[in-house]
Amino acid sequence: MNSTKEEFLEILSNYQGILHKVSIIYFKNASDRVDNFQEIVYQLWKSYPKLQNKNSIGSWIYAVSINTSISRIKIKKISRIEYRETLPDIPDSSDIFEELSKNESLKLLLNAIYELDEIDRSIMLLYLDEKSYDEIAEIIGISKSNVGVRISRAKESIKQNIKN
Repeated sequence: MNSTKEEFLEILSNYQGILHKVSIIYFKNASDRVDNFQEIVYQLWKSYPKLQNKNSIGSWIYAVSINTSISRIKIKKISRIEYRETLPDIPDSSDIFEELSKNESLKLLLNAIYELDEIDRSIMLLYLDEKSYDEIAEIIGISKSNVGVRISRAKESIKQNIKN
């Protein structure tokens, strides 16, 4: 059991950036992000013993993180993200948070992504992380062609939101 715990903690340490990215995509409020991060860790720990393909750990972490975040929104009835001119306080603990607080273009992009539905947000997160259509389809649970269609529509929506 101890080696399992150590393996899990090492994986968590190596992939915690994914948990932060997913949390910031779904939650603007810092306390909601922290709660979501903790819930993702819990769900990862629960499902870790069932992980069969150790070669696809990143995909597994994305899938659990995205599904946990969407579930938290639906089950806890956390209010949908509202549009703001500026991002809320962003902790300095992660490179992505630091970059967002300094870069106006990233702020615009993030606000445009907030306007997408939960699934399209997930797809765009994976797309921006340079995942292949096959990987995105596997993580989200849709067909590869549907991934392409949704990315195209999401890009158009993001362009429109940034223009406005």
